[in-house]
Amino acid sequence: MQARHGIQLLDAIADVAPEAWDALLPANTPPCLQHAYLQALEASGCVRPETGWTPRHATLWAEGELLAAMPLYLKTHSWGEYVFDWAWAEAYHRHGLDYYPKWLSAIPFTPIPGPRLLGRSAAARQALLAGVVELARHSGLSSLHLLFPTADDLRVIEDENLPLRHGVQFHWRNADPHEPAHRSYPDFDAFLASLNHDKRKKILQERRRAAAHGLNLRWEDGHSATQDDWAFLYRCYATTYALHRSTPYLNHAFFAQLATAMPSRVRVLIAERGDLPVAAAFFLCDEHVLFGRYWGATEHLPFLHFELCYYQAIDYCIRQGLQRFEGGAQGEHKLARGLQPVRTHSAHWIGDTRFRTAVDDYLARERGQMDFYLDELAEHAPFRTQATAELKPSAPR
Repeated sequence: MQARHGIQLLDAIADVAPEAWDALLPANTPPCLQHAYLQALEASGCVRPETGWTPRHATLWAEGELLAAMPLYLKTHSWGEYVFDWAWAEAYHRHGLDYYPKWLSAIPFTPIPGPRLLGRSAAARQALLAGVVELARHSGLSSLHLLFPTADDLRVIEDENLPLRHGVQFHWRNADPHEPAHRSYPDFDAFLASLNHDKRKKILQERRRAAAHGLNLRWEDGHSATQDDWAFLYRCYATTYALHRSTPYLNHAFFAQLATAMPSRVRVLIAERGDLPVAAAFFLCDEHVLFGRYWGATEHLPFLHFELCYYQAIDYCIRQGLQRFEGGAQGEHKLARGLQPVRTHSAHWIGDTRFRTAVDDYLARERGQMDFYLDELAEHAPFRTQATAELKPSAPR
């Protein structure tokens, strides 16, 4: 068999060896970039042409050696992306043009920022992106989008002159802003003490309301969670979508495969009344970060969402010495619960020159609005001011 050379598009992540793909991942890469995660999406049938996600992973080879790679898909809709371009699609349609299919570099259904340009060197990553942009240009398709790239990716993207779009997420950091060198919190009470009075009072009230349900909570990973645990988690996940009159993106097989393939990278928090589970939350985790993903409950239990998805997650990070908790896409309500706004990015290449000019102008104005929005959020930070911090009051019990 002739050794691969140059840029190749792969129809499945299984077409590249797991060890070759994972060798390209830089340190501290989120688990969702690992070969096993992408393989679980495809093997479970969550990602396939029938769901609007056709894998076309871009790879760069030299004499059979993988030098660079990019998760890449042909998309026939914009669901499951968390960077919204529906208005662009509608504008194309009004002018009698096809917006779909489009090229998309992203992790399906996963708005976790992370590297999208994987490579052994900066030169290899640059060559891969240049090749993919050229491929998009000659494909006749409307556009190419890279969602939630890293700062290192942005330096490569800038060389290709792809316009950027800015967004915002809310992340919690295990760093007390009132301590020297922003030391990590010793316990949840110390985190509470770092907040202003109103936010601290609100959290304590919500935790009391959640505790009043009298539930037992247990954390499991892929090693300890049972098949019944995963079946119940999927039931909760699907129920959340049903309550919003929507269809879940993922299936039970995905969670089961992920637990087997990446047992140390998954966490499930289950709330039980006696021996009966009533709610669950699902997270990804690595050595430094806990990533909030999905949750659901089989009955209405006020304030349990905040307890499982935020307060228990923050407490887990403190106890495990993790640096950060990423609470997922959007949600200004997270600010009142100690999470802080973080700027996110996406890059967009538009094939039609007329639309490209319009999109570039729109993105420039939107970036200005996002700067203003982030400044406004900063004014509502949940932490005590420095003058108040010097008093260092204890968190009320």
